[in-house]
Amino acid sequence: MPAVATDRRAVTEAPIEEFLAERWSPRSFDPEAVVTDEQVASLLEAARWAASASNVQARRFVVGRRDTETFARIERHLMGFNRIWAPNASLLVLAIAVVEPEGEHPQGAHRWAEYDTGQAIANLSSQAHALGLHTHQMGGIEVDAMRQEFDLPERFVPITVTAIGTVASPDLLPEKYRLRETAERSRLPISELVLAQD
Repeated sequence: MPAVATDRRAVTEAPIEEFLAERWSPRSFDPEAVVTDEQVASLLEAARWAASASNVQARRFVVGRRDTETFARIERHLMGFNRIWAPNASLLVLAIAVVEPEGEHPQGAHRWAEYDTGQAIANLSSQAHALGLHTHQMGGIEVDAMRQEFDLPERFVPITVTAIGTVASPDLLPEKYRLRETAERSRLPISELVLAQD
């Protein structure tokens, strides 16, 4: 069996922190690896302390461990190829943006809720990397079905599911998807991302 592709450091245009350059999103996870209670607590604590506009903390999470009912309930509403590889992850985390406050509120809608939810998952992903774990975020989810599955109110909007676990050999994936695990990583150049800079 080939070595597991754990070292896929980004080739950056400028120096960045090593843990950021090393972070990547595998699809091949070890189906026997376990995320401990302490690791789960650490991941959620990192998400809890992410930046929050006006400290509203307009994000919620559903956490399921592999081989539990909660995991299965999240998994059944993944879309496409995600349903093939994600079941091997140790943990699935559904991230939910709270887009409206409960009851009357002078500020009205939380228009930044999805942004804040993304920040929380970024914190969680960085903490996972620090713990020697890997994450893969999925936008391919059945939003309405996920809301119904967990009896969420309309103001709670499912945004992503993050698979968390220990990276494994690409051989665990169907052949046509294995190259994605080892292909060269790429991003748009800074010159295309920045529209104006002085």
